[in-house]
Amino acid sequence: MLDQAEPQVHPAFEWVRNHRIETLHLEVEEYRHRATGACHLHLASDNDENVFLVALRTFPMDSTGVAHILEHTALCGSENYPTRDPFFMMIQRSLNTFMNALTSSDWTAYPFASRNRKDFDNLLSVYLDSVFFSNLDPLDFAQEGHRLEFETPDDPSTPLVHRGVVYNEMKGAMSSPVSQLWQTLSKHLFPTTTYHYNSGGEPDHIVDLSYDQLVQFYRRHYHPSNAIFATFGDIPAREHQERFESLALNRFQAAEIDLPVRNEKRYYAPVRVQEHYGVDPDEGTDNRTHVVMGWLLGESFDLEKNLEAELLTAVLLENSASPLLQALETTSLGQAPSPLCGLEDSNREMTFVCGIEGTEPEQVGEVENLILGTLEQVAREGVAHEKLEAIVHQLELQQREISGDGFPYGLQLIMQALSPMVHGGDPVDLLDLEPVLERLRERIRDPEYVPGLIRRLLLDNPHRVRLALAPDTGLNERREQAVRQALDEQKASLTEDEQRTLVEQAQALQARQNQEADDSMLPRVGIEDVPASLKIPEGESDASGRITRYHMGTNGLVYQQLVAPLPDLAPEQRQLLPIYSSMLSEVGAGSDDYLRMQDRISAGSGGISGAATIKGNVDDVQSVRGYFTLGGKALAANSDDLAGLLHDVASAARFDEKERVRELVAQMRARREHSITGSGHALAMGAASHGASPGARLTYELGGLEGIRQLVALDDRLDDSAELDRFCQRLSELHERIHAGGPDFLLIGESSGLEGSEAAVRGHWSLDGDRAEGGFHLDPVSEQVNEGWLTATQVNFCARAFPTVPVEHPDAAPLSVLGVLLRNDNLHRSIREQGGAYGSGAGQDSANGVFRFFSYRDPRLEETLADFDRSLEWLHAGGQTAASVEEAILGVISQLDRPRSPAGEARFAYQSRLFGRTPEQQQRFRERVLAVDLASMQGAAERWLTPDRASTAVVTGHGNRQKLADLGMKVLEI
Repeated sequence: MLDQAEPQVHPAFEWVRNHRIETLHLEVEEYRHRATGACHLHLASDNDENVFLVALRTFPMDSTGVAHILEHTALCGSENYPTRDPFFMMIQRSLNTFMNALTSSDWTAYPFASRNRKDFDNLLSVYLDSVFFSNLDPLDFAQEGHRLEFETPDDPSTPLVHRGVVYNEMKGAMSSPVSQLWQTLSKHLFPTTTYHYNSGGEPDHIVDLSYDQLVQFYRRHYHPSNAIFATFGDIPAREHQERFESLALNRFQAAEIDLPVRNEKRYYAPVRVQEHYGVDPDEGTDNRTHVVMGWLLGESFDLEKNLEAELLTAVLLENSASPLLQALETTSLGQAPSPLCGLEDSNREMTFVCGIEGTEPEQVGEVENLILGTLEQVAREGVAHEKLEAIVHQLELQQREISGDGFPYGLQLIMQALSPMVHGGDPVDLLDLEPVLERLRERIRDPEYVPGLIRRLLLDNPHRVRLALAPDTGLNERREQAVRQALDEQKASLTEDEQRTLVEQAQALQARQNQEADDSMLPRVGIEDVPASLKIPEGESDASGRITRYHMGTNGLVYQQLVAPLPDLAPEQRQLLPIYSSMLSEVGAGSDDYLRMQDRISAGSGGISGAATIKGNVDDVQSVRGYFTLGGKALAANSDDLAGLLHDVASAARFDEKERVRELVAQMRARREHSITGSGHALAMGAASHGASPGARLTYELGGLEGIRQLVALDDRLDDSAELDRFCQRLSELHERIHAGGPDFLLIGESSGLEGSEAAVRGHWSLDGDRAEGGFHLDPVSEQVNEGWLTATQVNFCARAFPTVPVEHPDAAPLSVLGVLLRNDNLHRSIREQGGAYGSGAGQDSANGVFRFFSYRDPRLEETLADFDRSLEWLHAGGQTAASVEEAILGVISQLDRPRSPAGEARFAYQSRLFGRTPEQQQRFRERVLAVDLASMQGAAERWLTPDRASTAVVTGHGNRQKLADLGMKVLEI
């Protein structure tokens, strides 16, 4: 594609180039700031969700977490906004669709997105000031990073402890064996560069970081000459540049910034290491070892190398028919493929990783032989050309798809371009893959091309690490003893002046946290800036009423879904729903075994999946509806292939491949167990809520802590062949039950694609037969809960829940706004700032009729539960301002108005109608939210959030078993 004419440019910037990418409907414009050399990449689009990001190259050379702590601390006050926490206060007074800050291994980024121009400009002024003119108050460093404090802050006779938000965040993050596995592998793959270190921070090293070191890191890295600006949307680049210049860049000149940016020194022979991770003595160590192999490949920003590595990874690991993944899934050496399997291409140099989990240390050599033997076999035998064509097809489909469900589409594109910009590559190349895909199609015609890649990148590449990470039942205790001993020795050496200094720091920090922040200097949007109504796409139905079409701009893709009301199911059948849904696209169908089906899915679609969705009615959460959907996506030219796949899976899915079913259950178990420490707050909320309504109970039993416990027990039982036979039979019976009648059809795409898609559906299905009958129901649920769940974690996840009302109840809107008000004005301060948790909040779940409090990666337990109660006392004491109520309303509205991808908008509209959430109902709820006042929130809280109605659940470490018992909790383990 030829570069286009030079667009209008601000005088402070020089135009570098622009490039049209038709497949993305984008004009890529690149500029350079004349004075500092800062790069500005603008992705011009007619999308009204405008995105901004500024990134700094950050290359820490230790594991103190300096870049991560700086990311937190920089947002705590700046030159023009010297209030205590402008970032969090802007979340409250904004209509943003995304706000965050991110620390990667070699960059730190500050992105936001908004559909409102006034809001966008407000956020831009705060972000630029925070990044380039941060105050970096020492007390903010103590709060966000780490500090020494007496256990009772004003009592020097109590033990010394470490506190800090990032300190506790990383204690939680590094509780996960998978996080430890990745960090340990990186340490050995990168012995001399920044990737050797944990950029988030190792808790034992975080406490070594001084405030002066933080400031030095800021001065060295946070300069426009080291910055990348990126924007997306319909605001012209010149307008962005005018504000960049006036708000920040005009105060800087070019600076020579010497950062340790280089490729890793290569090994001359493979490295083999064994390290350990801690497990509780009660957990046992059998089949708990992880074995992975990692290779260092080429530079990620070299597009040719990047696409070669993507192709190689897909050949080996794309799906269960891929030779290496098949070997890892079917071996008896372990329980499941490692969650690290795949390509990591966000660093300067790429890494390819594969391995298994659930093995034993003495089997490490056999695992290595299995992997190398499989690679040798593929290099020797080659790969069928049609499989390679299917992989290139997947790359093309990924390039074309307009995503954006949960993460702004423009920000996803910017993140794709960011890595090459950080490392000196060409961002356009990574966005415009069409030319390279064409070259790739030519190369795969050579039968020796892929075998050559395997030999060059893997078999003949000596920079390889084999890592065994084995469990150690004494490691956690030894680590805790070492920390305690060091703190005791430190306390013994404190002088009276030093003790007084610690007490004074704690008092000063508490005073800073308790002071009323001056928000008068911060910009804001108000209720008057909220759009009057929702934009909900409308579908059209065919004469039969069975097919619903949504005309959406999907960039050449089509989306098809089969939708059927769930039948009445027995409890044991309901328990199978998440397992059945996950397996449906992973087993065979008709005469095709699962390997053949994996090939068909890859060649003819962008993937298919099944899901059961169950929600309470809009006016009664004790009455539920349930639907099962089976759907997928494809390029419009493959509409018939996609329709055929969905038909074959729905009508003839096979659960008679018993070993396959057994493998899939083991993999599900591994994934769910790994998810606990990352989603502990959601699991705790689910546990606290399960007595509120049948929908909440079912969520807990299927996807919550009870569901994980049941899955673990099932996996253990399936070692018995008779039990496996029965299980497969039950899956077959459930499949027949769900698909007994004809489904309805949801089709999404552009007009030309919809015509072919509808013809394909009619070619595979008869629309004259009986429709699925439905009849799904659950018995009413109403009980209180008091549970404590034990797992491998160094931090806590606390939750408290109250049964409330459905979405059509007049109190649903005040309760929704109340959740945001409590988070903004009370919980953030008491639980995050003062308590040290990484996150906290509250919210109304109207689908299940429950109001829930939560904390995330929390060092405290009973104190946090008390803070939940005190927040309601604070509410009833009054004194909340009209401004804070308005900010809470804005918080709810920004969630209601959050944009989705074009296909996501259509799916959401269709699903909403299925469950009675019509456009009229959604508009009615929106108007009720806008009408909420303090009195209505207080009244709703008085009616529903009373102590006698509360349920509680926590997820915590095994060391708190007695504490849970003392709190009167039922103690449970997975």
